[in-house]
Amino acid sequence: MKDTRPVPTLAPPINAWFHANARDLPWRRDGFSAWGTLVSEFMLQQTPVNRVIPKLEAWLERWPTPAALASVPASEAVRAWATLGYPRRALWLHAAAVQIDERHGGEVPDDVDELLALTGVGDYTARAVAAFAYGHRHPVVDTNTRRVIARAVAGQAEPAPPSRTRDLEAMEALLPDDRGEAAAFNAAIMELGAVVCAAKSPRCDVCPIRNVCAWRAAGYPAYDGPRKAMQKKYEGSDRQVRGLIMAELRSTHRPVTDAEVVSLWSDAAQRDRALAGLLADGLAVPAPSGGYLLPG
Repeated sequence: MKDTRPVPTLAPPINAWFHANARDLPWRRDGFSAWGTLVSEFMLQQTPVNRVIPKLEAWLERWPTPAALASVPASEAVRAWATLGYPRRALWLHAAAVQIDERHGGEVPDDVDELLALTGVGDYTARAVAAFAYGHRHPVVDTNTRRVIARAVAGQAEPAPPSRTRDLEAMEALLPDDRGEAAAFNAAIMELGAVVCAAKSPRCDVCPIRNVCAWRAAGYPAYDGPRKAMQKKYEGSDRQVRGLIMAELRSTHRPVTDAEVVSLWSDAAQRDRALAGLLADGLAVPAPSGGYLLPG
């Protein structure tokens, strides 16, 4: 049965709190480019803000436009990505830069459907660029947004597993009609979830919506709904082996030999599986003379 409870008016107090307390982040500054916004969204996927900022600034100094990135081999993007993790994002960002240069005259498009047509751009990133770089009115939902809505509106300690339709409908119900206020609210509710309504140890005493929060009013009940699968630990995982091989590939411009790959990890089956995955993902390519190189 559809929830018919009235939706509280959250935007005004959250936006007011945001304007007074928002962190000074590069992508929030006046004049920050749409390209910079796109790069930041790629980098912020599954990576903490404090790790992204120095990489983002170095990236945009080196490649301030899509055309600048498109003009170099994909290997340079992967090399510069370094330790941000999930290096396929670097390949996708390079491919998106080429597409922007060829299809859109070097300008990041502002239309969600055109953004979705770029390699590596999913629904969240497309909406984020359209909203934050161009001020269009779209609901933008990340993990922090979902947590605030789950607590303040649904009275749950944690959000249910992600559902694109349900999550966007929930955010749309809260989004102001005014474009400027809507763009601010998208950023503000994310910020609230990141620094106040945190997953652990929420700071309810300083929350601007504590007096209308359904979870607080209900006495902070524990979450008893379905949970998302827990990520396997990194140590000893295939991800760790992939990371070791990628670090070796980034460290040199010559082919990495089979013997060097063998020296990186003692478990042959796991090592071969990790290398095969990198080759399948296009993050490593066989060198003509033997061994392996970064793509491009």
